[in-house]
Formats: sequence, structure tokens, C-alpha cells
Amino acid sequence: MARDYTGGSPKHHHLESKKKRLTWIFGVSALCVVCYMLGAWQTTSSPVNRSELYQKVGCDETSQNQGGNNASSSSPSSASSSSLHLDFESHHQVDINKSDAVQKFPACDMAYSEYTPCQDPQRGRKFDRKMLKYRERHCPTKEEQLLCLIPAPPKYKTPFKWPQSRDFAWYDNIPHRELSIEKAVQNWIQVEGDRFRFPGGGTMFPRGAGAYIDDIDALIPLSKGNIRTAIDTGCGVASWGAYLLRNDILAMSFAPRDTHAAQVQFALERGVPAMIGVLASKRLPYPARAFDMAHCSRCLIPWQNYDGLYLIEVDRVLRPGGYWILSGPPIHWKKHWRGWERTQEDLKQEQDSIEAVAKRLCWKKVIEKNDLAIWQKPINHIECIKSRRVYKTPHICKSDNPDMAWERDMENCITPLPETSNPDDVAGGALEKWPDRAFAVPPRISSGSIPGVTAEILRADDQLWKERVEHYKRIIPISKGRYRNVMDMNAYLGGFAAAISKYPVWVMNTIPANSNQDTLGVIYERGFIGTYQDWCEAFSTYPRTYDLIHAGGVFSIYQDRCDITYILLEMDRILRPEGTVVFRDTVELLVKIKGITDGMKWKSQIMDHESGPFNPEKILVAVKTYWTGEAKKES
Repeated sequence: MARDYTGGSPKHHHLESKKKRLTWIFGVSALCVVCYMLGAWQTTSSPVNRSELYQKVGCDETSQNQGGNNASSSSPSSASSSSLHLDFESHHQVDINKSDAVQKFPACDMAYSEYTPCQDPQRGRKFDRKMLKYRERHCPTKEEQLLCLIPAPPKYKTPFKWPQSRDFAWYDNIPHRELSIEKAVQNWIQVEGDRFRFPGGGTMFPRGAGAYIDDIDALIPLSKGNIRTAIDTGCGVASWGAYLLRNDILAMSFAPRDTHAAQVQFALERGVPAMIGVLASKRLPYPARAFDMAHCSRCLIPWQNYDGLYLIEVDRVLRPGGYWILSGPPIHWKKHWRGWERTQEDLKQEQDSIEAVAKRLCWKKVIEKNDLAIWQKPINHIECIKSRRVYKTPHICKSDNPDMAWERDMENCITPLPETSNPDDVAGGALEKWPDRAFAVPPRISSGSIPGVTAEILRADDQLWKERVEHYKRIIPISKGRYRNVMDMNAYLGGFAAAISKYPVWVMNTIPANSNQDTLGVIYERGFIGTYQDWCEAFSTYPRTYDLIHAGGVFSIYQDRCDITYILLEMDRILRPEGTVVFRDTVELLVKIKGITDGMKWKSQIMDHESGPFNPEKILVAVKTYWTGEAKKES
């Protein structure tokens, strides 16, 4: 094949100039070779001894450190001595607290053993008692925050494993007999030697929570997979939520601190999902359309007060077609009015008021039988909007994000459901039955209401977490029944909860408040539970209530918002002795975290990412060591 010359055919004078250039190049090359060999011969004399050998290597630390003036005056003997200390250290590593001593955090006084920073009774007394505002979250100022470790009771033991923990807890872990005395007739809790036993009783279910749930199941279907998430307002020791788990229903139980001593703490000690919370003036920290079912069993909430404000809030968090179950006053008042020590007229007026609020919310009363009354929320708001011509209040809310629930005041208006034109369509989209719901594409994603999240991203995230959990199984006993109560501090789409849903655990999925992507509604549509949380503040729970905490990217979010030392101390507060924390973040942050937790009586190790050492994200696995406070000596 002919070569293409772009400048025309080669000429004779071109060939002559090429010969001259080649001769010049060969001459210069030969001269370079001769000079190199001459220089090598002059510098290759044999060393007389070993000291001279090291001196020629040029590793004289003294001369390097002291500068050029002193280097010339160094004797051969000093050069020999200093050069023995060769520096094999790499100079591109992160400094792991080599210069600063680790700060050791002392134990707090035993008076703080059950300290709940944002629901502290003493601080709460400073606030308005109207609408129970004093029982809402009131967190300590920066000056009031503790720089010490919350101690466990002196005889603290590892809790019973699930499912035995549903029925038993160690007395020494929660040394409170008050409920066993106050609720003795109702069979909430009994003391049997060194342990508590939970018979499953309740104020309105003396035959036990199991029989009570069977009564509900006879009225609405609890076992067909349509109902997966529930909320129990005023939960007691959460026996209703505990026994619902046999129906594959996951209940978020909440109650205020101090109504009965440590009731939420008992619930979590049993391995049942629960939070400290109250219906007062703020929205519940859950997104709109989160729960398939809401429940109140003599929960003492004044549903008829404040123009039905509390029922309006229940309506916000109920899914389209969701149920509200009420037992206790005023239901079946004709039978119980004497035992409730109230007049028939008072109870009838209360029930009439509740019925009126429910009707204005467009709820349909499904049934009232014996001690149970059940209402159902409509599947869409087509007819409800038309009914506003008759019912002027409450009106439909306008220009409001119904999912914004962190430290947000309740509103006396109906949260609008997503629009639909067909009366038979479920507003926002119908959900799959459980367990298919866990891995189906949630309506919030398929409708495009979560910016930047698609069905493909969800599937990729699920696959990612499947691989991560397989890796975790090799480093922590996640599948061995060691853990029951799990916290995901930055849950995103709930992939971690979905990946471990086959194990006997439940996950409190938290979404950082005011984050760029509010995905908590997606997590609920997958059949899991969770809450909003600002990790610059304490979580609404008692100490020692979680076995495993996962913190993926949390400190990247909060490192510029608040002192991460207080976040780590809060994690220590809610983690049980010998509990585990898995951090995922950049190596720089993990080194900083490890430097702090080393002073918190934790044992930890930084590990490579599951994909290998070249991934900039690393894993820090930490275990809280077992230690307890000391019993007060009697004088």
C-alpha cells in the first residue's frame, strides 16, 4: 500500500540533509556514553568499613534535621550512629491522635441512669401545662448538655432474647414496681422473683392482648397483609404492639414520660417498637399517609377537644382507607359508666362529639360492637371536597407540606390527599400486600414525587444493601439473634431494614430532619417504621434501648452543624451494654470518631469497605463494653 505524502514527492537535497542530521546525532550519543563511563569510574571506590557504607547512603538524620551548617561539622562517628535509625514510616497517613491524649469521659451520677434529655420531667415543669405542652420535647441548651456516660443499674443483665423477651424482662434492668402494683388487676405486668412477667393484659383487654386482637380481627382483616403499619397512641407497656407481631403487623407505640413509670422503657426492653411521645400541640414526627391502622385503648386523649385537633392529626398520618380503633371511654358507656365514675350524660356527649368530628373528616363508621368502635378513612377526597359545602370546618389545608412534621405545630385543617379523578382509585396509589410490599416500588417513587429517586435507584439500593448485609454477617452476629432493637440513623430508602427483615429484628428508621430528600414516606410505604430526628438533639427514648446502631454518612451531615462529641454521647446513652455500632464514612471522620469513642469505654476497629481497600469510604465497628454504675451506699 502506497504511503501518502502530503507535501509532494521527496527531493534530492532533502535526502542529503537527512544524512548530515544522522551523523550529528550519532556523534553526540557517543560523547554522552564516554562521559557517563568516566563519571562512574571516579565514584565507585570500595567502602573501607560498614560506617562508611551507611555514610555514602546519605541517611544521616542529624545532618538533615540540623541544616546545612551543622551537617558539614558532623563527625563520621556521629553520622554512623544516627544513620542506623532508618525511617520506614509512610508519610501520607492520617494522624491518629498521636499528639493529643484521648479524652476520658467519666460516668454520670446514678441519678441520671434513666435520663431522657429532651423529656426531662424537671425541665418540663417550666413549660405551659395547657395541651400538655410541658410533656413535649424540651431539649437542654448547649451549656446544660452532659459530658459524661449514663450508667446502667448496678446489676444490669443482658435482656432476654426474642421471642422470650416479649413475656419477660429482668427486674434489675428496670427496677420499678409501680406498674405491677397500680395495674395489678389489669395484668399489665407482674414481678416474679428476679424478673418481670408481661401477661399481655391491658385496661380494656383483661383477657389478654391476644384475645383482644382476635376480637379486632373478627371485625377488620388483620391477617391478610393489607394492614402492615400501625400506631398505638398511649401504649402502656405496648402489649397490643407486641402481640400484633404474630400477624406481621409492625406497630409504632408511643406514650409520654411519667404517665406511668417507665412504660416505654418496658416496651423497648421487651423488644417491641416504642418511643416517648405525646399528642399535645406539635405534629407527631411521622409523615402523612404513614399508617394502615391507628389505635387508642383508654389512652385518655381528649379527642373531642380543640375542635377535634387530635383526630385531625390522626387523619394526617393515616393512609387512605386506614382504620381508627377506639376502645374505652366513651365506647359502650351504657355498660361501663359506673366503673368509669362518670355520668351517662357526660359520656354520651363525649361520644356524640367524637362521632361528629369523624363525620366532618369524611370517615365512615365501620362498626361498633361491645367495647370496640372502628372508623375508616376514605380512599380519596373526591366526595370529601364536595362535602365542604355542608361542613365548613375543618377546611382542607392549602399550600402545606403534609410530611413536614419535625417541631411543626398541628393545624386545624384536613390534610389533602393526592388528587385523583376516579372515585374508586386510592389517592397516592395502592400498596402491595405484605410481604411483597417490602420490595415493591412504593407509590411515592413510581409517581415521581421524590425528586431524584426512581425505581431503578431503589432496586440498585436494595442490591447494594443485600451485599452490605452479607459483608456485615462476617464481622458482626447480625443473623444470630444477638440483636433485636436496631436503629438506622440515616435510613434513606430503608434498604438496610429491608435487607435484614428476614431476621428476628425490627428497625427504627430515622431520617435527618430538614434533609434534602425526605424519604420517610417511602420507608412507610415499604412496610417499615421510623421517625424524623435532628441528631444535634437527643432521641426520644430511654437509655439502653437499642442493641445495634447503624450510622452511615451521619457525621458527614452533622460535622458542621454541631459538636459530634455530643452525638456520640447520645449514641452511648441509647445503646445497651455490649451493643454494637457500625459507622460508614470517610476515613478522616472515622479516625476522629474513634479518637472520641476510645474515651467512652468502647472497643473499635476501622475496616476496609466491602468492595476493597481502594474505596474512600471505610467502616468502623465499635462495641460498648459492659460496665455499670455503683449502688449508693447507705449511711
